[in-house]
Amino acid sequence: MALGTVTVAYELRFDAGRICLDLLATTHPVERFDSVGVLCAWVTGAGLVPATTSLAHADPSWLVAFRELRGQIGQLVRGGLTPTVPRPSYDLALGRVNELARVSPPAPRAVRGEDGSLVRELEGVPQCAALVGAIARDAVELLTDPVARAGLRQCEGDNCPIVYVDSSRGRRRRWCSSEVCGNRERVARHRRRAALARA
Repeated sequence: MALGTVTVAYELRFDAGRICLDLLATTHPVERFDSVGVLCAWVTGAGLVPATTSLAHADPSWLVAFRELRGQIGQLVRGGLTPTVPRPSYDLALGRVNELARVSPPAPRAVRGEDGSLVRELEGVPQCAALVGAIARDAVELLTDPVARAGLRQCEGDNCPIVYVDSSRGRRRRWCSSEVCGNRERVARHRRRAALARA
């Protein structure tokens, strides 16, 4: 299936521990936001909107906004992993993320579902600025929370740039995903042992 036709979230990753870090993961191993449809699947999969929310009004300008925010968050997060004297680009990214975070996120409300139970619904149609604002707020909360920031790790998988929050017991998590990079490492280790045994 071509990535541009993806309409389900299983092709996307949501295992970094924060929405803003899940946004960063949309560049690996290739650009995931190659269509508005994929972006809408990500927005729903990330939990920014309930699954029943229509995003038919989304247009290509949303791709630009989400990619721009992703780049700024990437500068801030990666800059936090390797502390150095702040650079002008870091300060520009910080200013832009703070500006985007000022926009109120979509307002939720509880309504009765078909079976009578309460379900989440958004008050009105979610706009791009509100969704981007929600992610920017998540980034601000992550970067200003010393405990969460101390848990930031970059995946130890070969050529994997994904950053995640390590909330595991003892903070021993090594990979962005045990099923993806962790499995690759275990397979590589097995092959190395097998090659040594044959030699």
